[in-house]
Amino acid sequence: MKIAVLGGGCVGLTTALQLQENLRNSTQIDVIAEDFGHTTSHVAAGIFRVSSTFSGPSENITKKWITDSYNYYEAISRSSEGADAGVTSISGYMYSNNSPKFVRNEWMENLVPIYRQATESELKLVGGSWKYGAFLATLLTQPNQYLPWARAKLQENGATLIEKPVDSLKKLFEYYDLIINCTGLGARTLCNDNKMIPIKGHVWKVRTPWLKTFFYGELDTYIIPGADGITTLGGNREFECDDLRICPYQMAAIRERCEKLIPSLKKAKVVGQKTGLRPYREGGVRVEAERVWHGPYKAIVVHNYGHGGYGICMAPGTSKYVVELAKDAHKSTAKL
Repeated sequence: MKIAVLGGGCVGLTTALQLQENLRNSTQIDVIAEDFGHTTSHVAAGIFRVSSTFSGPSENITKKWITDSYNYYEAISRSSEGADAGVTSISGYMYSNNSPKFVRNEWMENLVPIYRQATESELKLVGGSWKYGAFLATLLTQPNQYLPWARAKLQENGATLIEKPVDSLKKLFEYYDLIINCTGLGARTLCNDNKMIPIKGHVWKVRTPWLKTFFYGELDTYIIPGADGITTLGGNREFECDDLRICPYQMAAIRERCEKLIPSLKKAKVVGQKTGLRPYREGGVRVEAERVWHGPYKAIVVHNYGHGGYGICMAPGTSKYVVELAKDAHKSTAKL
């Protein structure tokens, strides 16, 4: 069976890895992307923190996606490949003045090893007079390590990486039995999916070797240190904006909020400024299979896109679900 996985970000590469692991016999996997080196995944900090508003087709499936994702990354972090893959443990704080709901998370509280209310002294660790807070331990997946690691692992096990644009799924039917669509915002045109909405975000990358703890505040303010000493400062959300140019006013506002939270950031050396477009989908992530015909050719297409700002976080869970959908669809087609 020949399989094409479309998409070179975390969702596409992780899906390809899951397929490679579960469909080993007589399977050739081609991973096709317009550019493997520049995706939204490269901008993200990679912390495992899924919002309580994240949703799949049902509550049970959503919970399974989240659990499967966490277990996937935790297994890597405990393995000999954890350092190469850039998956490690991290802990930190979330603060709010508006509502205790901001620092609570029904998906995370029973999953991560530590999730508790912040003490009075912990509320005073950072700038601002915070009313509510939580401390949690979770995982961090650094994109600049995980993505190259995933590509190398795929190639070591026989997959082919192809860098080219794809403007039609139907053009692939002649060559592939199974097509996995992990194109993110590309699905707007590739699938004519008008539910796909870009949400632009800005981040700073600064060098802070002294910072080991992450912090979240309100107004999308976050400070997430990487194991390499580079910290991501964010952020903002601009709905239906696909302009990747850096806005100096947004960058200044982000820096001001982060430095108010952690004053030592004023001394941080700037490494870079980045923007990215979160591939958000109204109605939730699309993970579903369909059988499609084009002239004499037929193929199974399994979609896996629309993760918004949770592509790295949720890629393993939706990818595992894709494998099951692909298996079921292939069995059904074989009986026709």
